[in-house]
Amino acid sequence: MFDVEKIRRDFPILQRKINNYPLIYFDNAATTQRPLQVLDTLRNFYLHSNANIHRGIHLLSHEATESYEMAHRKVAEFINASSWEEIIFLRNATEALNLVMYAYGLNHLKEGDEVVVTISEHHSNIVPWLYLRKKVGIVLKFARVDREGRVDLDHMESLITDKTRIVSIFHASNVTGVIAPVKEVARMAKEKGAIVVVDGAQSLPHIPVDVRDLNVDFYAGSGHKMLGPTGIGFLYGRKELLQEMDPFLYGGDMIMEVTTEGATWNCLPWKFEAGTQNIAGGIGLASAIDYLRGIGMENILKHEIELTEYALMKLSDFKEVKIYGPKNTNDRIGAITFNIEGAHPHDVAHIFNSFGIAIRSGHHCAQPLLRHLGAEGAARASFYIYNTLEEIDKMIEAVKRVIEIFS
Repeated sequence: MFDVEKIRRDFPILQRKINNYPLIYFDNAATTQRPLQVLDTLRNFYLHSNANIHRGIHLLSHEATESYEMAHRKVAEFINASSWEEIIFLRNATEALNLVMYAYGLNHLKEGDEVVVTISEHHSNIVPWLYLRKKVGIVLKFARVDREGRVDLDHMESLITDKTRIVSIFHASNVTGVIAPVKEVARMAKEKGAIVVVDGAQSLPHIPVDVRDLNVDFYAGSGHKMLGPTGIGFLYGRKELLQEMDPFLYGGDMIMEVTTEGATWNCLPWKFEAGTQNIAGGIGLASAIDYLRGIGMENILKHEIELTEYALMKLSDFKEVKIYGPKNTNDRIGAITFNIEGAHPHDVAHIFNSFGIAIRSGHHCAQPLLRHLGAEGAARASFYIYNTLEEIDKMIEAVKRVIEIFS
């Protein structure tokens, strides 16, 4: 059973007080907190097994290598990849999407080829394709979303043509919370022979993900949004595609042999992991996955839906509050973006902070979407496994205070 109080005991940071109030952490879409189990894993690695991988036959190197490679296997199992060789560790989802653009896009796309995204993408899934347009001359198309942020599938399908080479889409929006119909989009793309790239940074922490069922070619994730350390993320790529692609970075450990005449590349996934990687981060990510699987992704989603339904109901009592995104919890995660009449989002966040409540404010690295929704900036409260209904009640008190000040 889901026991939020038991879970909260694993997160010592929640014992902090901010301005004499207990910390209420509602900035989970930006980064999550880390449980003791992950912190203990990192500490144990550095205390007892710290060494470089793939470079030594001594015991510490063997232990580090074994743990790091096991971390790849755990990520593969978590998303149901066909093989752990399809998991490349990187710094974050942003780097993963850049890898696809550089190692696949630059070498496989030419002038006039099309890439289709949505207006709802995080900048990490827009800016790389803008660069590819500038560098190669591709045609970049943006599919519409409705006023709640749901993908217009008819418009998406109309944009995908015989010239479309890549369709790249978010799995869950960090602004509206909408879960995109990735499987349906993948079907449309595959019918035209395009590959499918997915930004899974916001979906992986909250919903079960099965990359084979989704039928996607690349899937990017960030560890720090799913209880893992910062500086570690991954890219899932179908083995056939990764094998034919050139490396992203060149140097140590990504080679099989080097002579003065040239070099040959290492096997997967090391072909794409040049130099000394974030070994502790990868091992910490595996620990985070163990923690999430111990709770159960279905249980996590159920808890988050309960929190989101409650928050949306409470916020709907205020005519001064404008919510961006669906007002129901069908196909959404627990990120609620809003504005309060007369108040700048940064002022909202500042007043919330005076109550010990951490939220996000700004454009959320999604300026095209916010402008489409009629805003330049907004506040955002995003929930996770350690949040409670009582904390939402405290947030509502902060909303009342904002309205009092700016009315």
